[in-house]
Amino acid sequence: MNIKDYDDNCPIDDTLKLISKKWVIFIIRDLFLGKKQFSEFKNEKKLSNRVLTDTLKFMEDNNLIVKKTFENDPKTEYQLTSKGFNLNKILYMMFIYGLEEVNSGNFDEKTKTELKNEYLKILDLNNETKLIY
Repeated sequence: MNIKDYDDNCPIDDTLKLISKKWVIFIIRDLFLGKKQFSEFKNEKKLSNRVLTDTLKFMEDNNLIVKKTFENDPKTEYQLTSKGFNLNKILYMMFIYGLEEVNSGNFDEKTKTELKNEYLKILDLNNETKLIY
């Protein structure tokens, strides 16, 4: 099958539909950075309760996250599923693209290297991704 024949069944298009909903990629990033609770996501981007609730529900419905509740504790936490976790390589490549191609932050080469290594640790990437850049 030719790649042009995919049209409506394009894996890239399907992935974009999943992560292009506003706030999804930021919440995924925040989960990697250690945020887990509704209030932490809300405070980060000053989202309305409704928008954040809808986004989290979308992410749950699409198996990117799971909501965890604990006995005797009113707090709810969100965690990445394996499907959500597997976005780590996409996040890393977006980070690299922004750093190298868009020159976000105008960082010097030493700082870029330090940031790349920090993101590799945060996103829990293995050595195969390190070989890309």
